[in-house]
Amino acid sequence: MDMTIQTKQGQIEGKLSQDGRTRLFLGIPYAEPPTGPLRFQRPQEKRSWPGVLPCQDFGPRCPQADLASMDFYGKEFYDDMVPPCSEDCLYLNIWAPAQSKGKLPVLFWIHGGAFMHGCGSEKEFDGEGFAQKGIILVTINYRVNAFGFFTHPDLETETPEGVSGNYGILDQLFALKWVRENIHAFGGDPGRITLFGQSAGCMSVEALISSPLSQGLAVGAILQSGTGLPPRRSVPSRQQMWETSQKLMAYLKAPSLAELRQVPAQALMEAAYAVQDGGPLCWRPHVDGWLLPSQPDDLASRGAIHHIPYIIGCTGDDIGGGALTEGTAAWCETLQKQGLGPVYLYFFDRKLPGDEAGSFHSSELWYVFETLPRCWRPWEDWDYALSHTMSSYWANFAKQGDPNGSGLPRWEPYSESSPSPMQFL
Repeated sequence: MDMTIQTKQGQIEGKLSQDGRTRLFLGIPYAEPPTGPLRFQRPQEKRSWPGVLPCQDFGPRCPQADLASMDFYGKEFYDDMVPPCSEDCLYLNIWAPAQSKGKLPVLFWIHGGAFMHGCGSEKEFDGEGFAQKGIILVTINYRVNAFGFFTHPDLETETPEGVSGNYGILDQLFALKWVRENIHAFGGDPGRITLFGQSAGCMSVEALISSPLSQGLAVGAILQSGTGLPPRRSVPSRQQMWETSQKLMAYLKAPSLAELRQVPAQALMEAAYAVQDGGPLCWRPHVDGWLLPSQPDDLASRGAIHHIPYIIGCTGDDIGGGALTEGTAAWCETLQKQGLGPVYLYFFDRKLPGDEAGSFHSSELWYVFETLPRCWRPWEDWDYALSHTMSSYWANFAKQGDPNGSGLPRWEPYSESSPSPMQFL
């Protein structure tokens, strides 16, 4: 089997999965490294390369804290296998069936991590399960913390629109456009791309479906544990992001952009964490009037977000308590009233075996990606059955904008007469 693919920038070579059923293309560069003068700049098109570029290992992740040292989530998701950190981090990964006919639908995954950390190669993410259901999975890295969301008036003079910041979201948009341009070479249909993300990845999807810059690039969206989150309801203003960025410059004693661009990546990352002041989502997307013209909630209430099908939901023991559950239902009600959608509401409340953490924030990821064997937990037969059900709903949604399919319980779209969520217990 030929594992060499021609992309716009040049040829890449992937590898087969151990069972030979899935083609893996890992660490594909989708933009120029955002280093040196490109720090705090929009992503730039990757220059062409000669010969064949090996794409068989994950690319570096954006500079961030040591995730393996995190108390709960370190044990749950992170280990020594995560790629090293580097400011050269704009890479994506593709899983495609080894044998397929016709153009396949595409799921485009945006990872979470409070816009502070995370990457597209965490062990809970994998595309082999989706590939066996006739879906191509794409996961991406994007810039996080100060690398992705630093904002400053002097930067605004460098753009024709007079805006700055939101680089992490612009990375996602750039990667999405790369997929639109190249996915046909992997057997994918550029006209059938569905966005999905969780936590900060969900908020990213929310930003993209609220942006005129991504209009027409995706045919559906899945928002997991992030829509309606109370701190997210008020997206920061330009002025608020300036203030955070000025704290960073003061902390580093770098009063100019030229000096800040010379700060070593490790020092910049450490400063990004240091100036958080304990507040939630310190580095995040903001309303700039261009990428994000207004608050997503306001845009949704006016019917001004993308008119596509949606799946929206959260977990039983999610962050924010019941506020997130209420927020997801409120979004469904808003979309239904505006004639957007259809929208399918879910509630994941399986209490994971092995401890008392319950259905915690991010717990559904093992199930959606069918990666339970990678986790330490003593799974039961029911967990594997539930995982197959959830991933099948997600795959069906990517194929047809409707999660329903043969052998699955009927999932009714949200409506005034049918407001109850699909429950995964």
